[in-house]
Amino acid sequence: MVRVILPQHLRTLSHTGNEVTLEIEGAVTQRSVLDGLEARYPMLRGAIREHETLKRRAFLRYFACEEDLSHELPDAPLPEAVASGKEPFIVIGAIAGG
Repeated sequence: MVRVILPQHLRTLSHTGNEVTLEIEGAVTQRSVLDGLEARYPMLRGAIREHETLKRRAFLRYFACEEDLSHELPDAPLPEAVASGKEPFIVIGAIAGG
């Protein structure tokens, strides 16, 4: 069971709480977690990743085990602590401004 923490605007959009859990078949990667999240909550399609390219939206970041994974390859395995459910995969809304 993979745990995913979403920022407030995505919780509101998906009508969920702070944390959701997903069953992931096979390797636990950014792609498999986000695919599972979008399959379970279709209203999130296009809100986390671009529709066509599936690239991360500019103002979202991915974290796990206190590491920024935003620029990692989408099919790179996530840390074992995330795959086992010990640590969450975190989607954070970035703040812009000056």
